[in-house]
Amino acid sequence: MACFLNNRQNTTVSIPNIKNDSFTLYEILVKIGDAAWTVQHRYSDFVELHDKLVSDHGVNKDILPPKKVIGNMDPAFIERRRVCLESYLRNILNLLQQAMPRELALFLNFHLYDILYLLQDMALRFFHEGDALLHICKNFTFSPLQLHAISERLKQPCPPLEILDKRMDFSHVMDFCSHLTSVTISGSSASVGTSNIVPNKLPFELSVFRAIERLTFINVSLASVYSVGSTRDSVKCLAVHASGLKSIASVLLCDVIHKDVLYSGERHAWKKVSEADFSNNELEQIDEAVKLMPNMERLVLNNNRISTVDNLTLLPRLVHLGLSANSFSAVEELHTRLGHVVMLDLSQNSISSLRGFSKLYSLESLDVGCNRLDEVAEVRHLGGLPCLESLVLLGNPLAIVVDYRVRVLEYFGSRAAEICLDNDKPTQKELDTVAVLQALRIVKEGRTPMLGP
Repeated sequence: MACFLNNRQNTTVSIPNIKNDSFTLYEILVKIGDAAWTVQHRYSDFVELHDKLVSDHGVNKDILPPKKVIGNMDPAFIERRRVCLESYLRNILNLLQQAMPRELALFLNFHLYDILYLLQDMALRFFHEGDALLHICKNFTFSPLQLHAISERLKQPCPPLEILDKRMDFSHVMDFCSHLTSVTISGSSASVGTSNIVPNKLPFELSVFRAIERLTFINVSLASVYSVGSTRDSVKCLAVHASGLKSIASVLLCDVIHKDVLYSGERHAWKKVSEADFSNNELEQIDEAVKLMPNMERLVLNNNRISTVDNLTLLPRLVHLGLSANSFSAVEELHTRLGHVVMLDLSQNSISSLRGFSKLYSLESLDVGCNRLDEVAEVRHLGGLPCLESLVLLGNPLAIVVDYRVRVLEYFGSRAAEICLDNDKPTQKELDTVAVLQALRIVKEGRTPMLGP
């Protein structure tokens, strides 16, 4: 990211290209240190800038190339004007280098790519809109570019340029951030605008946030986070989406050089996190780092590459688990791996048997839709679960069997009326049919039907 304050002597402007259509656009190339970008302006934009610089900053009014009414589309004339405008910009930049008027900074798009001017823009917005934004919702979405600018600014004393207009003071950014309770960080691996700046390559920290309870990363490189500040002590809901996550440790220990859980002390624990959602990543296992969220109640890991359930006994309070769209084909003895999970989603996998679910006695809701369950008889493994109330089987081959619903409900015996199958409660007709089938089965097995009162 650009930092003009530290690169005054390493800043250049040029006009390497011209674009002609119905009018002429001059493409300005700005370079500040390693950062570079382009911005396009018409001659009239130069005139407007120059008028402001003349009236407010004492610039000589004669140094701008004059306007030409006739023949201004002549290629030779346009080329001469390009050279003159390039010289004009270099002279202006040299003359006003120490002061850097805001008009010139905006003209060159400093507010989009330079740390100081981007922060000034943020401060100005929060000065005018901060209270209204916080009143509506104490949630805000930042880019890694903005957070990098904030992080770099926190390392420096107050630049003199900031005191010219109190509305642009960095304190407005600090104040706004300190009141947020929910923060989303949305990244990108593509360059910003016309620059060579890639947001996901910019390091940043989170210490500016003092009281956030919900933290969400979307398409962000977690390796860029070098400090989480106090968020470990305040966050209750943590989410990471579409960030190429390969281990849970890389989230919870994102600011630790050696992401070894064995050497992670209590100070690295996310003690208040009760909900975590790491969907749409590249996780292949549930690693031991989950123990750093000891109060976890709801864990969602949908759309990953997980094929086994591991380390969840380290989460004694876990009641909701989402593992939809992963790589499960067989699940065995889940009761030894899941503890007291109440809601379980294993839809959109490749599971062909329900045997492994047979001892999940705390289970109230099970979604195994869109798997490879062929036989209705597999439901017998669920019939003895005393707390089960919701079951989803749609999308499996067995769901196209004649009288599928009745045959499934039959396995729950006297509890059939309590089962919500595929999000629908049984109809009275279905329950009557189930009762008849149960009576027939009892007779067939040679048992005496129990008579009602």
